[in-house]
Amino acid sequence: MTTQAAPTAEDFLADFRTMSEFGATGNGGVDRQAASQADVDQRNWFRTILEARGFSVRFDQIGNEWGLLERVPDAPFVVVGSHMDSQPTAGKYDGAYGVLAAAHAAFRLAAAWDNGARTAPKYNVAVVNWFNEEGSRFKPSMMGSSVYTGKLALADALAVTDTSGVTVDEAQRGHGFLSEWEGPEAAFCAEIHVEQGRSMERDGVTIGLVHSNWAANKYEFVVHGEQAHTGSAVIADRHDALLGASMLVVAAREIANAFPGKVHTSVGQLDVYPNSPVVVPSRVTLLLDLRSADEEALAEADAMLHRRVAEVEQAASVQVEQRTSHSWPVTPYQSEGVELGAKAASELGLPYKEVMTLAGHDSTNMKDIVPTLMLFVPSVDGISHNEREYTKDEDLVAGVDMLTEVVGRLCDGALED
Repeated sequence: MTTQAAPTAEDFLADFRTMSEFGATGNGGVDRQAASQADVDQRNWFRTILEARGFSVRFDQIGNEWGLLERVPDAPFVVVGSHMDSQPTAGKYDGAYGVLAAAHAAFRLAAAWDNGARTAPKYNVAVVNWFNEEGSRFKPSMMGSSVYTGKLALADALAVTDTSGVTVDEAQRGHGFLSEWEGPEAAFCAEIHVEQGRSMERDGVTIGLVHSNWAANKYEFVVHGEQAHTGSAVIADRHDALLGASMLVVAAREIANAFPGKVHTSVGQLDVYPNSPVVVPSRVTLLLDLRSADEEALAEADAMLHRRVAEVEQAASVQVEQRTSHSWPVTPYQSEGVELGAKAASELGLPYKEVMTLAGHDSTNMKDIVPTLMLFVPSVDGISHNEREYTKDEDLVAGVDMLTEVVGRLCDGALED
């Protein structure tokens, strides 16, 4: 076996620039929604750089992309990665940075094992590009890791359709991204991500050690009204679904205002039918979520929301159907993993602090089945899901250094019982 030199920081940045060309928007961001052509193209590119470094690449039953480096026959894997799919007109760092950082960390470790700079590992490495983390084309979000961890049934996930009626199965199978394989056996997991917030930049730290996630309640509501002519229908006779949906949007913001700094709420998507300028809408579908680090506050906010739903039905003369819901509680990452991260950051001389994650990540699924570390690097001005999202090169590179050390320690068995 020929030992390859470890990639440099500039090699990583060059690969990052190349990766950012897939689905580039022209305004510094990307549009690389799950199983779109841009997503397909970057997955195939990612396969080539993994294979060039001696990794075998496989796709599992839901389409997660795995780069496998097996140095210990029959041993389980340290799973490391994030996601490369994006929101429409999104930032190029969200998720994608964590996948490429995982690959380069694994490349560095492979070189160190080959040249004797590190002792042989006890565990193998699996670099993962999770499918459909964002949930912008197919709902729910974090689909790939949800199937892998058994939280979402495979058949249900494959049957999900986008707004054009294309199923997850149809979108992926033609590209060879589905198989019968369930994925590698995980022993531990690590994920690095941009913070998507301001706290680390504000406090002047380079590494965030995530100790727990915020809780979230997500709902799909359908407001049912009745079509009518916007000009001739008497206002008192109208059953305006869009009016009812608009009241729910306002209600969500008012609920957040009732818990300043403690509860976040949003409505990120509205689908209006028939969406004609001269027709009172008869149906509006909206996605509404509530998030908090305080589960009591979240429960109170949720109760307020459902009271407001009843009020909206009466005020707008509509019916509100709760079609689906998706929720998760405040749950900690394993404290021993946070301690491992703190030791690694200290030895690398990287300023760090413990943080919470307000957003959901694939690691929030993985931590429920194996010991998992979640790491952050700073986001300039906290901008995210926006083409102006930005993280400095020096922080990206420091994150790769940190991830390399963390994954190396996991492969050495640092979190064994």
